[in-house]
Amino acid sequence: MSRTPARFLLDVNVLVALADRAHVHHPIVTKWFEASGRLGWGVCALTEAGFLRVSVSVGSHSIAGATELLIRFGQHPGYRYWPCTAAWPALAAPFRGRIFGHQQITDAYLMGLAVRENGVLVTLDKAVGHLAGAEYRRHLSVLE
Repeated sequence: MSRTPARFLLDVNVLVALADRAHVHHPIVTKWFEASGRLGWGVCALTEAGFLRVSVSVGSHSIAGATELLIRFGQHPGYRYWPCTAAWPALAAPFRGRIFGHQQITDAYLMGLAVRENGVLVTLDKAVGHLAGAEYRRHLSVLE
């Protein structure tokens, strides 16, 4: 039996940059997506909600427009939804000793979800590398 290809969990900033052509990181994210998106990628409830919050708050999309983008992303052939079925304490447990601020709360959950699902968290945030540490580095891709 063949092993399922690597799956990528996009964080909020990657999803925002992918959807917004004016975003400073759009070219980097688009290049990655065209090369790796076919291998299987997705979002979870946290990244969907974060995408909606950021897109609406910066004015790049209305709630209806941002929701429509999420629906279109879900129709991509490589898309897979990542359900959030575990509690934060369980998924973030391996990283709690390396969390140094409130901005890493969501990062720790997403990193834990990627580890649990044997996937890779895709981010633009280099600080997540510290959170992952050497032990979980294979579950992280920082786009530059």
